[in-house]
Amino acid sequence: QVQLVESGGGLVQAGGSLRLSCAASGRTFSSYVITWFRQAPGKEREFVAAIRWSGGSTYYADSVKGRFTISRDNAKNTVYLQMNSLKPDDTAVYYCAAHVGPVAGNPRYWGQGTQVTVSS
Repeated sequence: QVQLVESGGGLVQAGGSLRLSCAASGRTFSSYVITWFRQAPGKEREFVAAIRWSGGSTYYADSVKGRFTISRDNAKNTVYLQMNSLKPDDTAVYYCAAHVGPVAGNPRYWGQGTQVTVSS
């Protein structure tokens, strides 16, 4: 059973930083893509960043490029999302998700989400 557990959310002022963690368990993730999504109140869920576990290729939404960095720690089976220069528009529930296949494929497994609130 695949489990994804996010942590690291919180309240931060604009311009600040947070690091989200996505701890993965239940199988070997070498063939997986791990993706961060976010959903703000009243808005649709949107793609934030993704990493292919094997090889470490990374992908970003234009809205976060240059501010967010996705990375993984193989030993800890954990994917991180380092978020710098945060803006109020970054306020959302952040979810990590996992799937096998193309980066743009539909995620199969989801975490429970972690709230990020950026105050102006």
